[in-house]
Amino acid sequence: MSGHSKWANIKHKKSAEDARRGKIFTKIVKEIIVAARMGGGDPEANPRLRTVLEKAKQNNLPKENIERAIKKGTGDLEGVNYEETVYEGYGPGGAAVYVESLSDNKNRTVADVRHIFSKNGGSLGENGCVSWMFDKKGWIPVNKDDADEETLMEETLEAGAEDIRDEEDVFEIITPPEAFEDVKAALREAEIPFGDAEVTMLPQTTISLTGTDAEKMLKLMNALDDNDDVQRVHTNADIPQEVIEAAG
Repeated sequence: MSGHSKWANIKHKKSAEDARRGKIFTKIVKEIIVAARMGGGDPEANPRLRTVLEKAKQNNLPKENIERAIKKGTGDLEGVNYEETVYEGYGPGGAAVYVESLSDNKNRTVADVRHIFSKNGGSLGENGCVSWMFDKKGWIPVNKDDADEETLMEETLEAGAEDIRDEEDVFEIITPPEAFEDVKAALREAEIPFGDAEVTMLPQTTISLTGTDAEKMLKLMNALDDNDDVQRVHTNADIPQEVIEAAG
């Protein structure tokens, strides 16, 4: 699990720079459009839209941008049709990489993703080559300063949480996707703050990378994450903290 925690922390630190460049706004707007198209424009009746709107609020996406994106998704405004596509492959050292994208041009996106893999010591594989190494789960981080493990168990297990894991300075609450919203609601009811929660792909096991492999893997993940068509990147790689710090 440490591999996911470290990458989640890296993404959080990158988000400030991404926001300044407008990159994170673009990705959130795409997600809002697709969520509204698939489940309607009412966040109370559309859990996926509700989750992305929370992310939009955390990243200070202007209200007018949110409203326009919802209208594009519901068809009230003309908009681009984005397709969801998954790409799977291997990074340096044989680590698994699972990429989720939203694109209006799949030919462009697959060419870009393949180029990023090959340029950074990886290789794009066939669909299904690594997905079996991951489980779709809700992931909710809570700082240890905000709650102890016993309190979290009392407040979340009845709401559907299936595990609470101790990871360095946070507790990670793991839920089935269908219990994700209920567990977040239970935390809010208990007035326990939590970090950037998401329904994500968690690795069943991790692979430890060192030296050059670890450095190249970090570059691969960052390059994929920087692509405008890529929404989320998941890996089972566990990169040493010193490599992350050296990379800034």
